[in-house]
Amino acid sequence: MPRLYAIATVPAKNDTGADLMIHYMTTNGVGDAWVGNELRVVKAKGIPFALNALNPPRQSYFASDDIAEMARDTYEIYPLSAFAAVLAFAAAPLRFGPRFFGALWNALTGPRESFRNRVVGLWHLMVACHWAAALRNREVHHIHSQWIHSAGTVAMYGAWLLDRPFSFTGHAADLFRERCALKDKIRRAAFIICISEFHRQFYTDEGADPAKLHVAYCGIDTSHFSPRRRTRPDGAPFHILSSGRLVEKKGFHILIQACGLMKERGFDFRCTIAGSGPLEAELRAQITAAGLEDQVQMTGEALKQEDIPGFMEQGDAYTLACVWASDNDVDGLPQMLMEAMACGLPAVSTQLVGIPDLILDGETGLLVPPEDATALADALMRLEKDPDFATRLAQQGRERVVQVFDLDTCLDPLLDRFRAQLERPL
Repeated sequence: MPRLYAIATVPAKNDTGADLMIHYMTTNGVGDAWVGNELRVVKAKGIPFALNALNPPRQSYFASDDIAEMARDTYEIYPLSAFAAVLAFAAAPLRFGPRFFGALWNALTGPRESFRNRVVGLWHLMVACHWAAALRNREVHHIHSQWIHSAGTVAMYGAWLLDRPFSFTGHAADLFRERCALKDKIRRAAFIICISEFHRQFYTDEGADPAKLHVAYCGIDTSHFSPRRRTRPDGAPFHILSSGRLVEKKGFHILIQACGLMKERGFDFRCTIAGSGPLEAELRAQITAAGLEDQVQMTGEALKQEDIPGFMEQGDAYTLACVWASDNDVDGLPQMLMEAMACGLPAVSTQLVGIPDLILDGETGLLVPPEDATALADALMRLEKDPDFATRLAQQGRERVVQVFDLDTCLDPLLDRFRAQLERPL
């Protein structure tokens, strides 16, 4: 049974008796699976928070009541009319005084990656003026942004206007494809959560104070996942699983190429790709063009968190062929890999970003170069040809997930920072 997380309903107070609250800023609230997973733990640890989002969730990865309640309680900024934003901006000098002018000067003159980012940043300052005005009569002790692109800009300026500390967790697209005002965000952050050692080095290279950097992995509730690797019936094809949003960075096109190579070699396999997304039609066409309709199936539906164990127990191996996408998007450290490994499947992935923190090549799984379909096919076939090796990888992979990536412990560096902020006098 998965752990049940209690909800803290009584606000904490500091030594002055003031109510305390961590305000989360996100892009889509619980429409991102990691937001729900992380905030369940924050609640369980008794840290009071309020969830804010730029947009309503586009879809849900949960079927549970606690996440539905979290969604209902989320403060959503959009839709926001231009008139309301301009009105809040015009009133900001009276509401926030010199802090507004400091934020405005930063928006006009701070380092930016492009002219477009400068213009969009000014809009996000207006949005922050609207949001901060709504928070003036609420408990706000600290503001933390999950992802650091547009929502992070609003969070940074909102904290600036309210004279509250600000922090963030960066992931992938927000740091690369959609980077905006990153130098300023790094400089102003009270602390920065790194989701892998790659990220720690990345922020250091960007000029961050190493003392501000804390590694807290995006882990999983391992109690929800138990080893379910099937015993393959005699004569049954080797069943390869993969899953995720159907976008370029997940590398499904490379997996399909690898499947074509395995078919050419006479390898008896089938492959199931679970997920939905904008590349579904293109990937189906690739499968058809390669003559793989009998070997490769796509579900066309996103996996709910609660359905992942049942999906994993159907397979003999799991792969996620992550690539650095042409639009500069990339996976930071995919949770689906952790979930597959926690279910006892041997995993194959690529040598990108934070994945080597999870998969130690030849010990807890196999790593291949990104965009190398031949190496991917070789690795998957190796698991079938050497079942003892595959079993050893599966066992050691699960042990690593449980020891290093369990939600009960991997978020401790973040929770410690939150507690320190809540103990700080207002």
